[in-house]
Amino acid sequence: MILTADSLITPGQASATAWVRVDGDRITDVGEGTPPSPADRHLSGTLVPGFVDVHCHGGGGASFTEGDPAQAQQVAAAHLRHGTTSLVASLVTDGIDELDRSVRALGELVTDGLLSGIHLEGPWLSGDYCGAHDPTLLRPPSAEDVDRLLTAGDGTVRMVTLAPELDGAIAAARRFVDAGVVVGLGHSNATWEQAREAIDAGATVATHLFNQIRPLHHRHPGPIAALLEDERVWVELISDGVHVHPAMLRLARTAASGRIMLVTDAMGGAAAEDGDYRLGPIHVQVLDGVARTPTGAIAGSTLTMAGAVRHSVASGFDLADAVDAATRAPAAALGLTDVGEVRRGGRADLVVLDDDLEVADVMRSGAWVAPTG
Repeated sequence: MILTADSLITPGQASATAWVRVDGDRITDVGEGTPPSPADRHLSGTLVPGFVDVHCHGGGGASFTEGDPAQAQQVAAAHLRHGTTSLVASLVTDGIDELDRSVRALGELVTDGLLSGIHLEGPWLSGDYCGAHDPTLLRPPSAEDVDRLLTAGDGTVRMVTLAPELDGAIAAARRFVDAGVVVGLGHSNATWEQAREAIDAGATVATHLFNQIRPLHHRHPGPIAALLEDERVWVELISDGVHVHPAMLRLARTAASGRIMLVTDAMGGAAAEDGDYRLGPIHVQVLDGVARTPTGAIAGSTLTMAGAVRHSVASGFDLADAVDAATRAPAAALGLTDVGEVRRGGRADLVVLDDDLEVADVMRSGAWVAPTG
């Protein structure tokens, strides 16, 4: 089919009018102006690539952290209606036995193509900056635990987050990198030097920068400075108006231009109602769209990627920069090679945004999806 659109924004290209040819689940051609033959459908609005969310714990009232395939499908369906066509399932800190079971269950959905990978956010985090993670379950990374979870994933673990100051963390980072797993630094009380050592060992992602990490200091810069200044590092931001002030979003965009990737860090209350939820072993209450633990700690978000794009634009991002941070950048950061751009040969994942940047249409793998309405 040939689709035309009022405008197209994709990394490296923006045009007032555009057309896309889709054959099966692939984009076979893209152009500006008038298509070579009559269009099968005109899309009113701005055409962008399908969103890529590489840090998500749940949504639609369900959670990845339960390790239940039925719940995982519910999460993916909820975010798909909001334009997320590539989704990585994030697991929070839990016992190794529980994580092993969850990784094995979710790994089947990665193999089936529903999910784009698994992200282990914990248990190798700092107790000083654990946030909503259960501090009693935190532990330093041992070679035994690392190898066990890699074996459980059988190639489906796409990313891990760890605190580089922990005993064994640098060796674990190298082990993960050697296994083809992306290493993120976060939930950390590291020094600048410790963060640099981890980056040199292969860490390439700043996990939800500014949140649950040692803050900047003019004499003791800490991990934030190391992550922002290094061109090898991709920088996650939760752009929801709760986690990070707009001024800090703009600071990160300026310091890490082209390396910003928007993430939701969403939990079960995303695209769902206020109420009581679980985030792994932790009870979470969502009130007025903000998720918190009983201690008052922020416990993920109720954000969608479309919402992150809108808030980023409202915070001063150009629309093209916000779209790039929601598509190309996260795909590149995690090595997802056929998504994140509207280009010849790529997977036919498309989102149409209306004038208010709300999702009007969604296509995944060449098939239309009912949007949020």
